[in-house]
Amino acid sequence: MSAATVGVDPLARYSQRTREAVVAAAVGLGMVLVLAMWWQDSAGRPFHTLGDELTAVGRVTGLAGTYLLLVLVLLLGRIPWLDRIIGMDRLAVWHRWTGQYVVGLLTVHAAALIGGYALADRVSVFSETGRLILDYPDMLAAFVALGLLIAIGVTSAREARRRISYHAWYFIHLYAYLAVVLAFAHQLATGDEFAIHPLHRYFWVLLHLVTAALLLGYRVIAPAAFNLRHRLRVEAVVAEGPGVFSVSVVGERLGELHAEAGQFFLWRFLTRHGWWQAHPFSLSAAPDGRRLRFTVKALGDHTETMASVRPGTRVLAEGPYGSITSRRRTRRKVLLVAGGIGVAPVRALFESMPGDGGDITVLYRANQAADLVLKGELEDLARRRSARLAYVLGSRDAEPLEPARIRAAVPDVAEHDAFVFGSAGFVDHAESALVTVGIPKRRIFAERFEI
Repeated sequence: MSAATVGVDPLARYSQRTREAVVAAAVGLGMVLVLAMWWQDSAGRPFHTLGDELTAVGRVTGLAGTYLLLVLVLLLGRIPWLDRIIGMDRLAVWHRWTGQYVVGLLTVHAAALIGGYALADRVSVFSETGRLILDYPDMLAAFVALGLLIAIGVTSAREARRRISYHAWYFIHLYAYLAVVLAFAHQLATGDEFAIHPLHRYFWVLLHLVTAALLLGYRVIAPAAFNLRHRLRVEAVVAEGPGVFSVSVVGERLGELHAEAGQFFLWRFLTRHGWWQAHPFSLSAAPDGRRLRFTVKALGDHTETMASVRPGTRVLAEGPYGSITSRRRTRRKVLLVAGGIGVAPVRALFESMPGDGGDITVLYRANQAADLVLKGELEDLARRRSARLAYVLGSRDAEPLEPARIRAAVPDVAEHDAFVFGSAGFVDHAESALVTVGIPKRRIFAERFEI
């Protein structure tokens, strides 16, 4: 096979850093426009007292925080073109960073305004808070919105995240949408930037309408149309090893999905305990237009119950997502690196990645031989493709992906593009090791399993 048989992604020429910088610049431009509204309204205002200064801080942080709140909900809005530019795993990281700024800015917004108004009215902070809630239009809803956002921020902290289930955390985060709705009315009713500047008001309403349209389109309408068109159902569930199993899904017109190896779907099984839970799982076999297969490692209640799903069970899915596909390659030689269940997309790419004998190498890291998943399939593909397959075994503490071991397994490693899949910690370590052995960062394409 020749690499020319697969189309090249036009974005492949741009590094991950460049693509993220372009999106960050677009977000930054929006922030400049938002701050310009505040500046236009505030440029001629004197700030004689501490109360004036606190009020100004409260207004500007409110605008900035609300703008970033809209960005926050769009980052994980499952927008295909945004996924293609940055990747869902990086969007998840951006989402976490942005969430911290949103909670911080809006908390400062509330505290500064209360303090500024209290100084101006010469009353206590508690009295001013009560007056705002009771006398100002739509302010009670705004305080509820802030409380919801603070709760989301607290439950996202590392220690709190460890103590609550994924699904409790997920449903708490859905309240971010409610917070946007609750906070909207008070902005137009009490914001000076909107009360005396009609263009500002139209711009602000447009931002919210565009955000709502994108969310409605990609989180509701597109998934509904997808599942009505393809009518997915479980074909078979096959055990691959202790706690690991593969699920084959069939449906109608699957060729129209244009799914590729390296991508993933969000899967939701219509069973008693699974209908309300959607999880991302990567394809573990190259899609052929007839069925889709993914491989799962049982790590929690949901994944464990999936092993008992019966053939014929209806499936709701969203996707395909992910941009780490064959189209990203820039070199003839490719190194596929898998950590743990990251072997699922690696196995699919190994099957479909164009290349002649010796062009493709798979490096599979696991704690021990018993943990190697899809081992027989990988070895069969290696024989049929005359490709190299190397296992790197050892505990995480032993750092089995140290540069010397990579060079020993792949002597010409610097001539390769590298595709890396696995947990965030594994991918970070692998990227560092691959750069050390001579692969530039721009030729390392990675997917971190942390959505």
